Amino acid sequence: MPITRAATQAALRLGAVALAGSLLAACGSGSSGTASDKPGGEVTITVDLFGSFGYKEAGLYAEYEKLHPGVTIKQTDTEDEADYWKSLQTRLAGGGGLADVQGIEVGRIASVTQQQADRFEDLRKYGADGLKSQFADAKWAAATGKNGEVLGLGTDVGPEAMCYRTDLFEQAGLPTDRAELAKRWSTWDGYLELGKQYKAKAPAKSAWLDSVGSLFSIMIGQEKERYYDASGALIWETNPALKTAWETSVEASGAGLSAKLDQWSPQWNQAFAAGSFATIPCPAWMLGYIKGQAGESGKGKWDIAALPGGAGNWGGSYLAVPRAAQHKKEAYELIKWLTAPEQQAKIFAKQGNFPSSTGAIAEVADTTDPYFSGAPIGKIFGDAAKAAPVQVLGIHDQNINQQITNALSEVERKGLAPEKAWENAKKGVANTLG
Repeated sequence: MPITRAATQAALRLGAVALAGSLLAACGSGSSGTASDKPGGEVTITVDLFGSFGYKEAGLYAEYEKLHPGVTIKQTDTEDEADYWKSLQTRLAGGGGLADVQGIEVGRIASVTQQQADRFEDLRKYGADGLKSQFADAKWAAATGKNGEVLGLGTDVGPEAMCYRTDLFEQAGLPTDRAELAKRWSTWDGYLELGKQYKAKAPAKSAWLDSVGSLFSIMIGQEKERYYDASGALIWETNPALKTAWETSVEASGAGLSAKLDQWSPQWNQAFAAGSFATIPCPAWMLGYIKGQAGESGKGKWDIAALPGGAGNWGGSYLAVPRAAQHKKEAYELIKWLTAPEQQAKIFAKQGNFPSSTGAIAEVADTTDPYFSGAPIGKIFGDAAKAAPVQVLGIHDQNINQQITNALSEVERKGLAPEKAWENAKKGVANTLG
């Protein structure tokens, strides 16, 4: 999440594993109580995630294994959260092939609490209710079932900012100072205007932003009500804020500001290092993804500024334990440790995933990131997290977002008329909702 975790939450997303490989690994690790364990009573805890939550990269698995002799952690991951969720649903329905720990993107958590509570462990039985004070109220509440069940522990949240390439800005004659840019693009109109200036003098084969789908997702993340209202009613077709995000994205496409890259595609991944775009709307979990894709050669070329249009949240994730897990208690102890304030602070410092733990948020306030030109990421994302609205979450949030971004991709990549693409989005959502 992480993206996020998407993202998209879902998902910050390194170390891609093909879906088939993820399925085989998960089935091999979760279908037998002893297949994944070592002789002598040693336990292997299996973890299945989308993209990268940063645990391996930050050395947390190795640290946990050192603190708990006899425990081995094996992780599988799928880069695309939509593929991951589809696979997880298949395994939940069959009851087999599940890992001891499963990641849940925030856009899916309402589906878990409202429709699948019987397929995940109520973590209260292991003492999770004593952890409530460690988490932001909204983060904790979102993973609470109808009868008070605790169905997951929060990892990160996705406060939003704008990441940009200072070297490309310089070549196009634009300012690079993050404070000046925050003023110049304080509104989305200002952001598009600066993009048009960039396009006029842009380096060869470089666009202003990666895709209009990412623009839409970041804008809708600034709203409290997006696809559902507080009563649980679908409002996405009539929500004026959503229409504004759609129209702004369409305008960016029409102005030729997009690199026309589908997020999470191989071409999108390669574009980070190639300099194919100068800006990308970035929730905190995106920082680790950028580092992984742009590599060491990108260090010092990126910077971060406040987001146009105000604060928002995109993504964030949870760790849950399926009822069919083989090592439930051990899995709970692991996710309790991984989501503790100390570990959340370490993840932010090394990967950028912003904490959902209140204690960790205070601890990371002064964090800077040398990869992003020394940007004060603790302050930038901390301020955004404090100001972001508490979003209304619905059962099909992620599915609806996917249909809309698919439609926007048709506009920018295929030249489809926006009106026709909107109708396709409506049909796609109708099919998704059944």
